[in-house]
Amino acid sequence: MTRSYTIRTYGCQMNVHDSERMAGLLEAAGYERSASDEADVVVFNTCAVRENADNRLYGNLGHLRPAKDARPGMQIAVGGCLAQKDRDTIVRRAPWVDVVFGTHNVHALPTLLERARHNEAAQVEIAESLEVFPSTLPARRESAYAGWVSISVGCNNTCTFCIVPSLRGKERDRRPGEVLAEVQALAAEGVLEVTLLGQNVNSYGVEFGDRGAFAKLLRACGDVDGLERVRFTSPHPRDFTSDVIAAMAETPNVCPQLHMPLQSGSDDVLRRMRRSYRSSRYLAILDEVRASLPEAAISTDIIVGFPGETEEDFRATLDVVAQARFAQAFTFQYSPRPGTPAAGLPDQLPKAVVQERYERLVALQEEISWQQNRALEGRTVEVLVSTGEGRKDGATRRMSGRARDGRLVHFAPGELAVRPGDLVEVTIGYGAPHHLVADGPVHAHRRTRAGDVHESGERPGGAPTGLGLPGFGAPPPQPAAACGTST
Repeated sequence: MTRSYTIRTYGCQMNVHDSERMAGLLEAAGYERSASDEADVVVFNTCAVRENADNRLYGNLGHLRPAKDARPGMQIAVGGCLAQKDRDTIVRRAPWVDVVFGTHNVHALPTLLERARHNEAAQVEIAESLEVFPSTLPARRESAYAGWVSISVGCNNTCTFCIVPSLRGKERDRRPGEVLAEVQALAAEGVLEVTLLGQNVNSYGVEFGDRGAFAKLLRACGDVDGLERVRFTSPHPRDFTSDVIAAMAETPNVCPQLHMPLQSGSDDVLRRMRRSYRSSRYLAILDEVRASLPEAAISTDIIVGFPGETEEDFRATLDVVAQARFAQAFTFQYSPRPGTPAAGLPDQLPKAVVQERYERLVALQEEISWQQNRALEGRTVEVLVSTGEGRKDGATRRMSGRARDGRLVHFAPGELAVRPGDLVEVTIGYGAPHHLVADGPVHAHRRTRAGDVHESGERPGGAPTGLGLPGFGAPPPQPAAACGTST
């Protein structure tokens, strides 16, 4: 009898991409995706960065225990960053869990499930370093029109608040030819948009000795037939160079969007965070980006209440936010992460102080975002229609999608048979702080192959690309016609 599976994903885009690989592995092993939570195998792909991540996991595991007791053949697996951190603590706290695996051995999931069934005992396997590059694994893509493409894994930075390097390891870069092969394969299957992923995406190339590799990769994506939109996340200000900005401006399918974490506007806090740039450098990058891409929508991440943050430090953050004019900011209240240097710093701030500052920052950014979105009223934009982004679409009879600059647009399709994956042109009638609304007529509707694929219920195959971990030393030369750059 075919066994079913479901995957619950928490955390960042890296985890979403890893979950696609887990799904591909399970389906290659004969499992079928379950349309409900009553699956034979439930996989938790966890995050260790978000606040209360462990409480959330163990709460969810507790809710599943009655179902597990009632169905002896059911299995529960826990993977991802929290699994890498907590290891066998998970089966000690939740002994009904069958499999625990880490960020470095995603490929082992089907084997561990089978071993747990055979041995009738929990299997805990945490690799200390990457064994198989995730992008060499099969995938079940969630979207017919947009795809994640990992160009690197791990991080070489030492930010004092971040636990990711200890869980994901040192940066490992894929060869440009392997990345482009995956991008080309997705485009050939109808995917219109790819997002290049890396923990520190613009340091790409450091492992094989080409610091200009990321700009070259962006330009090479411009030559991929059928690929209409390219995005990337997340770059580090330290590694942001003029050649990347030029590549963004000069490559038509690279979207006018930039998400670049600020974390704090205080130079003193940035120093204690070990962020290796200062606020003036950050703002200078934004000025250069806007000089080349005047319409770019720029977003960021900000941490409020880092240990020792004074009112003066916080006001410096407000000043930088006011100058930066972000389209959007993802704001977080600092909370200690065991295992990070910042967790042991003195002067941890009281919750009430952090909350009050957080509310002031959110209020300022909401005002800026609203002003920026109101300025777009009357403008015609191209929207790649998506699914699941408009929570009220059913009630409002709207559909939703993303403009080229990444802004969320809700629009009224009228009598047109618009599908996720299609492209429409609409005029913005109203700008809200977090989205745009276009209730007027659709000016243009282009049916796409991505829309055909979505309508059919199929998804891009996600065939493995490359042969494993990138080798060391200088990369072999590639024909110039392949991607316009050495690989």
